[in-house]
Amino acid sequence: MGDKHISSQFDAELNSISTHVLEMGGLVESQLHQAVYALIHLSPESARQVLDNESRINRMEVDIDHEIITTIGRRQPTARDLRFLMAISSTTRDLERAGDEIARMARMVLSIIESGSPRNLPSHELRVASELAAGQLRKSLDAFARLDTAVALDIMKEDNALDDEYNGFLRKLITYMMGDPRTISPSLDLLFLAKAVERVGDHAKNIAEQIIFIVKGEDVRHRSMDKVESVVR
Repeated sequence: MGDKHISSQFDAELNSISTHVLEMGGLVESQLHQAVYALIHLSPESARQVLDNESRINRMEVDIDHEIITTIGRRQPTARDLRFLMAISSTTRDLERAGDEIARMARMVLSIIESGSPRNLPSHELRVASELAAGQLRKSLDAFARLDTAVALDIMKEDNALDDEYNGFLRKLITYMMGDPRTISPSLDLLFLAKAVERVGDHAKNIAEQIIFIVKGEDVRHRSMDKVESVVR
């Protein structure tokens, strides 16, 4: 990651941490696909598999943080390397929180299945938003692997598309609830599920911000898109 250091062991440690972050991200992405499959097919087995893997994501976050702390203590990194390590820590935190949202999705799916909710609710329409979120997450991991600020900028711009999907889905659920009060409870489950999907996209955006921070050395959180573009370009 970046320029080589005098100590090849230091490079190896940084590369190891980066590899573990990508492995964690791959598991989170797999979990999201599994949760969406559970929803579309109303599969309790798939939902429970997501929940069974939740502890793995938590453990990976703890292990990566331990690697970071150990590396900082051993190497006393310069400002550039310290910035990289701190951004890595923020990235793993976002991945863990995305994993929490996905576990919440799995629990909502189990709630929908166990309540025998009407199957004519538009749960399949969450597929579009879920695919957008999964795509954002995948792009953020690819951009992280290459430290690609141009892709990171694209991810931040595309976040609005996921927000639009969520808002459209919310309006549709309101229509269902107004037309049939029996759908209120399962519709609320779907609403919380859709919000979890939207939050996964937010965490992908946060990872993109950390990529820009690593490469450019500027914190672009809470900045306008024009200012972010000026930093990247």
